[in-house]
Amino acid sequence: MGLSILFGLFALGLISGMPVAFALGLATVGGFLYEGLPMFIGFQRIMSGISVFSLLAIPFFIFAGELMMQGGIAGRLVRLAASAVGKSRGGLGVVNVASSMLFGGISGSAVADTSALGSILMPVMKDKGYDADYAVNVTVTSSIAGIIIPPSHNMIIFAIATGGGISISKLFMAGVVPGILMCVCLATAAYVVAVKRGYQAEKFPGFPALGMAFLSAIPGLLTAVIIVGGVLSGVFTVTESGAFGAIYAFVITLLAYRAITWENFKTAVVQSVRTTSMVMILIACAGAFAYMLTFYRVPSMMVDLLTSISENKIMILLMINLVLLLLGMIMDMAALILICTPIFLPVAQSLGIDPLQFGMILLVNLGLGLCTPPVGSCLFVGCAVGKLPMEKAVRTIWPFYGAAIFTLLLVTYIPSLSLWLPSLFH
Repeated sequence: MGLSILFGLFALGLISGMPVAFALGLATVGGFLYEGLPMFIGFQRIMSGISVFSLLAIPFFIFAGELMMQGGIAGRLVRLAASAVGKSRGGLGVVNVASSMLFGGISGSAVADTSALGSILMPVMKDKGYDADYAVNVTVTSSIAGIIIPPSHNMIIFAIATGGGISISKLFMAGVVPGILMCVCLATAAYVVAVKRGYQAEKFPGFPALGMAFLSAIPGLLTAVIIVGGVLSGVFTVTESGAFGAIYAFVITLLAYRAITWENFKTAVVQSVRTTSMVMILIACAGAFAYMLTFYRVPSMMVDLLTSISENKIMILLMINLVLLLLGMIMDMAALILICTPIFLPVAQSLGIDPLQFGMILLVNLGLGLCTPPVGSCLFVGCAVGKLPMEKAVRTIWPFYGAAIFTLLLVTYIPSLSLWLPSLFH
């Protein structure tokens, strides 16, 4: 009965339009009152959920991403990608994917990727004769790269949700190969669809133009190199690397590119504070909610349920993927990381799945949720920027969605894709 009250109040909060963090808090309070538990334990769980030093990296990463989005780095990365891969059939589609790989790996945010690159590339693609639905679909699906290519604040949230027993630097490394693989598969889909629709190839601008584009993009590209390289080398902690990355992004956009204005800076600060506040409230409330999940033995019940349906590892992983995909369609990503990790990680570990690999499976699944209605935030942003009704985008998104699903299956069933690179950094 107590478990029914917990999930019932949570579902009621979501249906009523309540923010996810408040729905989690409402459900937790209901569970505490029903079980007669002292409320101070709930407050302790809320405070312990956010009293983690590594969480300081999240506002720094978010602020660095906002500064780069406002400070012209995205445009330079697009020019670099266009000079390098724009000559193929449907070249701007491939450019879009390559730009997402470069910018997403710096900003660490799928929504920022969709907004920044979409506002730059979609008008150009339309002017070159590309259909609006193609431009939106490529931009939206390729934004998943921003979640799994380091640095990514979602990886830090996952590490916290596991109880802090996972190395964030190894988690960063685990996302490199799956992220590149995702981009390769999406670029292939973009090329195939472009050929089928008869889009023309772009002209190669020449090696001098490619060299100039590369030189112009180097300061921006160094942001990710400094952040990830500093963590892996032991020069920085994750928090220190986030702080240094934010300072570096500000200096580069102000002095090197001279693209940041006072208005842009204020926008970056406001957006960063807003995003950070939402994430921190979610983490705090999810900490107390996770305590109630453990109190009701939900993780062990989930292990028993799935193993009672099938003892086949392949089938259990497939069921976990299906559940995560469905949840990703209706809930926010950060909330799902915090809720699903304590439930499904024990199941994965009982199957011999490394937590690093499970982290990649989780993030790719929830990244797909950002591209899927009814609550796909990247799809909403992409359609708004591209001025395209969502139903038109959804009708033709399936080749790109199929490429992302193919990547998800490879990440799920080939552990070395996630574990090979971290194994080199003991």
